[in-house]
Amino acid sequence: MVEGGTVKADKTEFTECWKTTWETPYIMRLALSAGIGGLLFGYDTGVISGALLYIRDDFQQVDRKTWLQEVIVSMAVGGAIFGAAFGGWINDRFGRKPSILVADVLFFIGAIIMAVAPAPWVIILGRILVGLGVGMASMTAPLYISEASPARIRGALVSTNGLLITGGQFLSYLINLAFTKAPGTWRWMLGVAGAPALVQFILMLSLPESPRWLYRQHKVEEARSILEKIYPADEVEDELKALKLSIESEKADEEAIGDNWIAKLKGALGNVVVRRGLYAGVTVQVAQQFSGINTVMYYSPTIVQFAGFASNKTALALSLVTSGLNTVGSVVSMAFVDRYGRRRMMIISMIGIISCLVILSVVFFEAASHAPKVNQLESNHFATNATCPSYISAPNPSSWNCMSCLKADCGFCANGANEYSPGACLAKTTDLENSCHGQHRTWFKDGCPSKFGFLAVVFLGLYIISYSPGMGTVPWIVNSEIYPLKYRGFGGGVAAVFNWICNLIVSLTFLSLTKALGSSGTFLLFAGLCVIGLIFIYLFVPETKGLQFEEVEEMLKSGYKPKAFKRGRSMGDSQPA
Repeated sequence: MVEGGTVKADKTEFTECWKTTWETPYIMRLALSAGIGGLLFGYDTGVISGALLYIRDDFQQVDRKTWLQEVIVSMAVGGAIFGAAFGGWINDRFGRKPSILVADVLFFIGAIIMAVAPAPWVIILGRILVGLGVGMASMTAPLYISEASPARIRGALVSTNGLLITGGQFLSYLINLAFTKAPGTWRWMLGVAGAPALVQFILMLSLPESPRWLYRQHKVEEARSILEKIYPADEVEDELKALKLSIESEKADEEAIGDNWIAKLKGALGNVVVRRGLYAGVTVQVAQQFSGINTVMYYSPTIVQFAGFASNKTALALSLVTSGLNTVGSVVSMAFVDRYGRRRMMIISMIGIISCLVILSVVFFEAASHAPKVNQLESNHFATNATCPSYISAPNPSSWNCMSCLKADCGFCANGANEYSPGACLAKTTDLENSCHGQHRTWFKDGCPSKFGFLAVVFLGLYIISYSPGMGTVPWIVNSEIYPLKYRGFGGGVAAVFNWICNLIVSLTFLSLTKALGSSGTFLLFAGLCVIGLIFIYLFVPETKGLQFEEVEEMLKSGYKPKAFKRGRSMGDSQPA
């Protein structure tokens, strides 16, 4: 999933975290206040999936234009790409705290604009503003928490930010469900996001700047006063000395590799270790997004409707299960990633993902093949000229079923006695939809009545279970370990940019793909992309579990090759890539 990343922390670190924060509540207050950014990030990722169903009901042009639905969903991702870059500049120039405050303002304004939007283009404007805030928060919140936390519990606190992201997604589905019967539905769903942004803004006003940033700006006494609130009195001087050495080393690295992206890119591509690290780091991030996870996060209720569950409320309730499983998977990953290793967990995860996607493709194919037939008498049962025009002019209308009707951009009114029996294919208008409901029938416009629908939901859940503990969190861990120290920030940044761009591509094309290829073909396409991703992970991504950074660097220098390719030559005999 999720673009926020995660930092591994062992059980000892979590135990120490509870002990330290209990003794020094200020640390937890600081971490949770900044961590609301992660909650907002997760909330925005999940909330649009449910809100989109009701936006379509209110705006006919959105319902009829697939590309408009994709733009509404994906513009937050597009905004986040620029927000992350803009946030990085504010972080360095003005500090971590102002960056979080600006993100809150953007998020709050964007949420209000969406809540009162009179037209789809206004929703898109709000989504862009929210995306800018999400991008800034996703970059700044983990950084602020890590720099303002004691070193011994840093990993645990930053991991908490990752849990808040998945928790925010789960919360968004709960809130979506809560507002299904409220007047304004989607306006409340999107507008509620302004509340935590406002809370975080108020809390951050009373919190200090990152001590590391202050020290780098030569504000040593201000940094000292903050460290005194975080560390015991006898540790403050040692921490100041460590901070000084770390910043001096950082500045030396900047002088060696340059302080702008062009210089860093030239240096990285000219360094065989960094280049191989980028092969691995970018591979896992691209594979994560092209596994199709954000089609589930952004379009989960819509996918459930593809499976034949026409009710918005039912689609939202079933989608809640997938979000809950994603949250549980994040916890499972933290427990097992150091035991079984990064590479193994990703490979097992990808095999599970591919299996589930192939089965989902088969399920949706069978559902389409066994869709209820269209009955001429049923269609004529409604008003004059109510029958779908394409059905009337079709050369062989007797071969039509519900799926043929939906592909013709019409609506299917299920049989009143049994929804799996032949029904009516009608023009897709609000009046005819209301007429269908008025006769206590179910109106289908995205998927067809199907006995296979429950299987689709089951394997969607299994897909999440396969994805979350492996490909959900491990790519971020790999990117925190695979690069030499002086290129770690740059390498992780490049990989994150690829992650966001691939996220944008997937979210901007999913509905168009389902229209062109059908749900079955789309899931099969993602399965194929995952096979390619699995091959690349097998070939380019080494195991970094239990290795010191220097050992990882040495392994990349000699050239990593999977065991199957090592029979004839040793690792040290590999040629530079």
